[in-house]
Amino acid sequence: MDYPQFGLHGRVALVTGAARGLGRAISLALANAGADVALGLRDVHADSGLAAEIQKLGRKVLPLQMDMRVMDQIFRAVDETTKEFGRIDILVNNAGIAPENPAENVREEDFDATLAINLKGTFFASQAAGRVMIRQKSGTIINMSSQAGFAALPTESIYCMTKAGIAHLTKCLAVEWGKYGITVNAVAPTFIRTPGTESCLADPAFHADTVERIAALHRIGEPMEVAGAVVFLASPAASLITGETILIDGGWTAR
Repeated sequence: MDYPQFGLHGRVALVTGAARGLGRAISLALANAGADVALGLRDVHADSGLAAEIQKLGRKVLPLQMDMRVMDQIFRAVDETTKEFGRIDILVNNAGIAPENPAENVREEDFDATLAINLKGTFFASQAAGRVMIRQKSGTIINMSSQAGFAALPTESIYCMTKAGIAHLTKCLAVEWGKYGITVNAVAPTFIRTPGTESCLADPAFHADTVERIAALHRIGEPMEVAGAVVFLASPAASLITGETILIDGGWTAR
């Protein structure tokens, strides 16, 4: 009998938006599970100490310049990962932005930037890595959706739209690329304690409302709680799961 295997030893992962928050936690969790990790960074020269932490875990690491608004950087990062490690087994499309504004005040530049990173960047990173995985006849892509793709969040209409789009893109790529042995899934977190949410969660009223809406567990999530689901989806144990978006929302959307 073959039991489920959760380790990632011998695998190569590329994580976009890896510098901080969820991207940092996911990169460390993948390395802890055994994967070598390429780090897609908006500014490769800004040293956050992440590469050193991954090396301490005994894994190889490759920091890469990868601004998700720049097509050349996306394709070059995938090429450099493939050249360095010989393959790409796991792509985590984590990079994203969420400018807030009431719908009637949304600026065109914020609309364009959100779609450029959250949707266009995710698609073309998937395309670039997907071409490598098609040649390999194997691979897994994990996209970052959000509970915002399943529940309306006031002042975040454009962000919600992109995250709903990612959930459906996940299904489309899963169906199209399954014949090549590629699985494509997504995770959809609630509010997680990261540098990006620090300022809004510091507001006592916002914090209390958020905790109340996380209907089952009534607490703010931690980055590693999202990273755990990513490691699972990247592992052989999830080999029959594809086209799925896993909500990591503490019960927010269950109510």
